[in-house]
Amino acid sequence: MMAYYKDTHNLAEGAGAAPLAALMANRTNLQGKRVATILTGGNIDLTTFLNVMNTHTQQTSELASA
Repeated sequence: MMAYYKDTHNLAEGAGAAPLAALMANRTNLQGKRVATILTGGNIDLTTFLNVMNTHTQQTSELASA
């Protein structure tokens, strides 16, 4: 969800972002190949979206300081 928002400025609900997450998790196996995914599901409420963004921001900060 964070990657979609940060890179494309599109909102995606968790299920809509799952295909991109799968591609990102397998990036080494897919390196040099062309892949595509469809973004569906922008039906996310503001509270949930902000919770996800806050969680990601906290995790990123913790990794940077480690």
